[in-house]
Amino acid sequence: MKILVTGTAGFIGSSLAHVLLARGDEVIGVDNVNDYYDVNLKEARLARLTCQPGYTEVRISLEDREALHAAFERHRPRRVVNLAAQAGVRYSLTHPHAYIDANLAGFCNILEACRHHGVEHLVYASSSSVYGANTQMPFSVHDNVDHPVSLYAATKKANELMAHTYSHLYKIPTTGLRFFTVYGPWGRPDMALFLFTRSILRGEPINVFNYGRHKRDFTYIDDIVEGVVRTLDRVAAPNPEWSGDRPDPGTSKAPYRLYNIGNHEPVELMRFIEVLEDCLGKKAEKNFLPMQDGDVPATFADVDDLMRDVGYAPRTPIETGIARFVDWYRDFYRVVA
Repeated sequence: MKILVTGTAGFIGSSLAHVLLARGDEVIGVDNVNDYYDVNLKEARLARLTCQPGYTEVRISLEDREALHAAFERHRPRRVVNLAAQAGVRYSLTHPHAYIDANLAGFCNILEACRHHGVEHLVYASSSSVYGANTQMPFSVHDNVDHPVSLYAATKKANELMAHTYSHLYKIPTTGLRFFTVYGPWGRPDMALFLFTRSILRGEPINVFNYGRHKRDFTYIDDIVEGVVRTLDRVAAPNPEWSGDRPDPGTSKAPYRLYNIGNHEPVELMRFIEVLEDCLGKKAEKNFLPMQDGDVPATFADVDDLMRDVGYAPRTPIETGIARFVDWYRDFYRVVA
């Protein structure tokens, strides 16, 4: 199958592309390789893909409507996975326009390209951040999520609404995936595990927000990718029981679905740090700080729908996942100590 994947220089996108190529799919990889974080890491991810048969690199931005439509016209993908976005809750507090351009205008261009080029299924990245001010745990796709607490979260919620509109008007099957704190080898340098590892190895203090009382549904990259592939292979279908009298946010009369992808086992941040210290063989100097603006105290994914519909079953404990990340980090950055 010919699949267009956006964000293939990114953490999840590059990992997904490897799995699709390994099973025999042809992958059209779209990325603009921006400098939000270390471009060298992004180029290293791409270098592992571009040498493989079946992979085609297209270096463009989603905001470039003409270039994106030209890519669809040339390659004619059957299915699309949109993972490209301006990421980061904290960055959105100081750089709002980057999120409007990439996450709203860029996603609109993806939807239009899918509409005009006969794409049979669009899978796209949402985020656990859409739950915002919600406090009922675990978070369910059937809950209302109308109170985001960051612009990043608002753009991801908007993506879900935009996708529903296209599913309703043009019958494009769309599946939105709410990712919960993804970690693992080749991860993002702006995420806690990466930041903590680098600082601890350098003997520098780590910033522990909310005084370490955060709880996160840390989800290992291999489990995430498995969930993406399984949902990609199951084209979204209408829910015949959907009712406008009691509207279910997670489904629709249109071919539209939302799923959480998480580990379904929240871990307190201090426990996460303890496991990392054990893997590094080194204690962290901790700088305890209050919770940051735009952040939430806890995340916890209800993944029952994903388990029921596609057989998703996360299986990687943090002890295993963090150890694999540390091994990768030491190798990639040639850290001996």
